Amino acid sequence: MRGDLEWGSVPGLVRSAAERYADVEAVVDGRTRISYAELGARVERSAAACMANGVAPGDRVAIWAPNSLDWIVAALGAVSAGAVLVPLNTRFKGGEAADVLRRSGARLLFVTGTFLGTSYVASLRREIAKGPGLPALEQVVVLSDDAPAEYRTWKDFLAAGDGVSGAEVRSREAAVDGSLPSDIVFTSGTTGRPKGAVITHAQTLRAYEIWCDLAGLRRGDRYLVVNPFFHTFGYKAGVLACLMRGATMIPQPVFDIDTVLANIASERVSVLPGPPTLHQSLLDHPARDTHDLSALRLVVTGAAVVPLQLVERLRGELGVETVLTAYGLSEASGIVTMCRRGDAPAVIASTSGRAIPGTEVRVEAPPGRPGEVLVRGFNVMRGYYEDAAATAQTLTEDGWLRTGDVGVLDEAGNLRITDRIKDMFIVGGFNAYPAEIEQLLGLHPAVADVAVVGVPDARLGEVGRAYVVRRPDAVLTGDDLIAWARREMANYKVPREVEFLAQLPRNASGKVVKGELRGR
Repeated sequence: MRGDLEWGSVPGLVRSAAERYADVEAVVDGRTRISYAELGARVERSAAACMANGVAPGDRVAIWAPNSLDWIVAALGAVSAGAVLVPLNTRFKGGEAADVLRRSGARLLFVTGTFLGTSYVASLRREIAKGPGLPALEQVVVLSDDAPAEYRTWKDFLAAGDGVSGAEVRSREAAVDGSLPSDIVFTSGTTGRPKGAVITHAQTLRAYEIWCDLAGLRRGDRYLVVNPFFHTFGYKAGVLACLMRGATMIPQPVFDIDTVLANIASERVSVLPGPPTLHQSLLDHPARDTHDLSALRLVVTGAAVVPLQLVERLRGELGVETVLTAYGLSEASGIVTMCRRGDAPAVIASTSGRAIPGTEVRVEAPPGRPGEVLVRGFNVMRGYYEDAAATAQTLTEDGWLRTGDVGVLDEAGNLRITDRIKDMFIVGGFNAYPAEIEQLLGLHPAVADVAVVGVPDARLGEVGRAYVVRRPDAVLTGDDLIAWARREMANYKVPREVEFLAQLPRNASGKVVKGELRGR
């Protein structure tokens, strides 16, 4: 049964999960443990509060907070009241958050108090005090027990909904049609100003029902959600996927490998999606063997570069039964291709799998050659929110989405992402794809993490510069790595410079911020 037909809308999914999995543990957040029935009741109360506070169908409601039970309840409550969710990146500074709030016209904002030593409330107040302010933003709710006088606490906000009946909430939920927008996901902005991809309820439900089927997520799974909720991988492949299958969500607000290990052991975590760096850190942790990781059975990862040994190590050293890679982007509901259970390890390690059912993928290049990846199907966004020019540049008249990613399709239809178009550089007339070079450099036994960018060169136009994180106790030098690279790859691909870093700059989605490296 297709998800968009079975549940109709995200509020339909929430209500179904509360009934179908009533006694199953839904969320574990610190010392708080609640069942699906309790989660359903909390979401209904949150929806009632939204209605009491004037949220109308189609209004944009933003949330700027780390992964938590309150995030889940606030977001699903807003969507159940007919609002369009606008998740904000927790790594945004005040000005970046204000820009998204202003452009989305959000009327209500849920915000965390302090996170990672930063007062989000103080940042917001500073932005509101500046011109042009945030004229559409009528209410700010702080997800804590205290708030400035002009804002409301989460507790006070919820209490305001006590006068709205369950029947009124259910009537509002029933009016949410699958063809309506469920969220506006602003792109991570690694290549410029974030743009808001508009995705509907039906697109979301159909895409993540497929994700659940391909991944093999099942009732009783215990899912550690380290991927940020503001990102599709965290919210849709995390929260919504768990609602679909009756899995237990264990939200983790910050990626900290010691906490990940402790959570996997203490909560018997069976499902751990995340970027390759998460799994690499897990495998390389010196205290790994002191934790019981035996419940772990499913890993889903994805990036331009998935180290070739990662799949074998997860299966061999940790006994993970299913390791899958996937590729997606916000403009395509977060999912485009995915490996299938039973695929050969080499396919999983070196590709992002095949197009998901109901979609088409093509590459603008001859077979086996790299070119821009195009996607068409039910998962492609309606467009960028109130940005017709950017939409026209990205969506062709016959429905193809230009992804901006470079990839290669093999004969079986498996897609290998080789880079972002904007990351490619040209060395003496040869196209150099950083992700391909990173994949090769990552095979060096002393390299833990690596990123390559193009830098100007008087003779060749551009050459590669590698930023490298060494493995613990490694004594690798730049000359050593360059000499090794000359033996392993074509000369034009070999980086001419190597700089060692303690860690690569990444945004909260786990992507390396290449602009920061180019600016060094």
